[in-house]
Amino acid sequence: MESKCATCPMRKKAEENPHTFKARLWRWHTKWCPGWKAYQRELAAQQSREV
Repeated sequence: MESKCATCPMRKKAEENPHTFKARLWRWHTKWCPGWKAYQRELAAQQSREV
């Protein structure tokens, strides 16, 4: 599954202002979101290729 988290506008806003309600909502949704889990696997694979 290819995720769109790298370009997600909600993620970018949450990172810009981590204390807002939207940021807390975004962090909550990452606990169960299959797209976020796929994105984390993609990042891990990229890091293992770089090393």
